[in-house]
Amino acid sequence: MDTSRDVMTSCTFIPPWLLERVGAVDALVLDERLRLRRSARAAHPRTSAASALDVAAWTVHDAGSATTLPGRPVRSAGQPVTGDVAVDEAAAGIEATLAMFADAFGRSSYDGAGAPVSLTVHYGQRYDNAFWDGAQLVFGDGDGRVFERLTRSADVLAHEFGHAVTEHTTGLVYRDQSGALNESVSDVFAACFKQHLAGESAARGDWLIGEGIFVAGIGARALRDMAAPGTAYDDPTLGADPQVGHLDDFIETDDDNGGVHLNSGIPNRAFHLAATAIGGMSLEGAGRIWYAALTAGEVRPTADFAQFAAATLAAAGEHAAAVASAWQQVGVSVATSTPDRSHPGQSGPDQSGPPGAGPALVRVRRSGGFTGRTEEGEVSLDEADGGVRSLVERIDLDAVAAGAAAYRRLPDMFVYTFQVADGDPVTLPEQALSGDLHELAALVLRSAGER
Repeated sequence: MDTSRDVMTSCTFIPPWLLERVGAVDALVLDERLRLRRSARAAHPRTSAASALDVAAWTVHDAGSATTLPGRPVRSAGQPVTGDVAVDEAAAGIEATLAMFADAFGRSSYDGAGAPVSLTVHYGQRYDNAFWDGAQLVFGDGDGRVFERLTRSADVLAHEFGHAVTEHTTGLVYRDQSGALNESVSDVFAACFKQHLAGESAARGDWLIGEGIFVAGIGARALRDMAAPGTAYDDPTLGADPQVGHLDDFIETDDDNGGVHLNSGIPNRAFHLAATAIGGMSLEGAGRIWYAALTAGEVRPTADFAQFAAATLAAAGEHAAAVASAWQQVGVSVATSTPDRSHPGQSGPDQSGPPGAGPALVRVRRSGGFTGRTEEGEVSLDEADGGVRSLVERIDLDAVAAGAAAYRRLPDMFVYTFQVADGDPVTLPEQALSGDLHELAALVLRSAGER
């Protein structure tokens, strides 16, 4: 079988944003490293389902600021750069991500069987999110007010690809502790990817996730800091980073699918501690241990922190002491099947409306997404414009709530809660929203931003 096509298209395009991501590594040094990697692949060619069927290993689509997926195909593996920055960033990112998983873990694509990867850029209007929807990787262009385009930071793509890998291995349920583990595993792969590209050891890596996705002037180093959860940003627009890094501080909340982006800081910090204690490259040390735990078949979809910790300990071999210590330092005991929750932890924000009579309000709350932020707004029906009142009259929230159970929670997609007057709140995953609900959410949340 002729594998030259796969070899020659691997990592052939490194855009400026990727060179910026590696920081101290000179562009010529990086080019040489990639040339050597291509040579190594030529000496040890890999086959995959995609190449066997002569299907492109990946294809980037352009949604054209709409929300219909996958959009128009604009670039596939082996094709030249397009000049569209987001398209070419996604192309370079998926090439490098696929190469890392193949080289480090012997894994062919997200399913381990060479599935072609579908990506979509320019999704939605001012859409400040990226997600894996069970079939493809999707990236918005950001709102231009807080967030840049989500393809700008290479580790965002690696993070979303990690969700696809998790879905095809343990299938960690995207809620509560198993959901926080799902998020954390994606951050682990993202950190390994970023450090791998930069040629950095665990000790030298900055452990920042989503660095570069904020517009200039926002007080943020990154979206998350795996070494020091809760310190990535502090900004008047964003508020302070709410992520926690110890089980004592576990946040109980209904937002964000049970706080998956908030509490993922606990296993994130455990990985950082294990990686730095083991030493060397994170990908080759703790990264392989975490990957082995994920793929050994011992982790259940509803695993909690302690159960996943036990799986990493079982895979740690000579590094068992370092791994056990890392989990213990974040309050997770690997000696029992459930974590020590003697401390009640924090409570999430109160979602109930104010008591007593008052004007009839429409409330919308949006949480989750790759960024894990929570936004909320409310408008008075007495003062709302005709658009809001018309939407409220058309939408039957009781009927919507009855059908909500049919939709499963997907990684990094938003979760919305709607409440009209004194009716019961209705919580829905993003993919369950009708056009009217999308419009109502946009109007109410926009009104909050304008106040």
